[in-house]
Amino acid sequence: LQENAFLTITAGWYHNLAIKKDGSIIGWGKNDDGEATPPNGKNFTAVAAGWDYSLALKTDGSIIGWGRNDLGQATPPAGNDFAAIAAGGSHGLALKTNGSIVAWGNNDFGQATPPEGNDFVAIAAGSDHSLALKTDGSIVGWGFNRTGEATPPGGNNYMAIAAGGSHSLALRNNGTITGWGSDGYGQ
Repeated sequence: LQENAFLTITAGWYHNLAIKKDGSIIGWGKNDDGEATPPNGKNFTAVAAGWDYSLALKTDGSIIGWGRNDLGQATPPAGNDFAAIAAGGSHGLALKTNGSIVAWGNNDFGQATPPEGNDFVAIAAGSDHSLALKTDGSIVGWGFNRTGEATPPGGNNYMAIAAGGSHSLALRNNGTITGWGSDGYGQ
């Protein structure tokens, strides 16, 4: 990969995506379902990679998906009012420009049933759980919660969130990181 040519990256389970400075996407890694074969074009601002599917946010605020789609995970909603995307195991999330969240794909554990409201500023999707950061700095979680991965800590001093397979992380305003959920490998 060429140095200084990329704006953003994402990692899926066995594939990766990157947006180049010209707005085009490249993919590499496992490609059994076409998950590492992005669409053509130079109009992308964000990418998200799930188990075996991928999502991209276009400059016009619309979302495109590709790869495995047996649960609808690669079929995002229509519209051009989206500001951010997240790809879980087999479910997707999108943050709308009005601060609300929409979800699609696998919903076996409620991971694709986001909370109502329009006071969200960030989203994250794990294997079977989801997180959202609210405007007041608090975090909400939903979906699979066997190890507590969808039960965030209280408080409202958070500025960023991330969701892994069965664990979650949050960056506090003071620069420290808090983790919860599975810790079998020190994650």
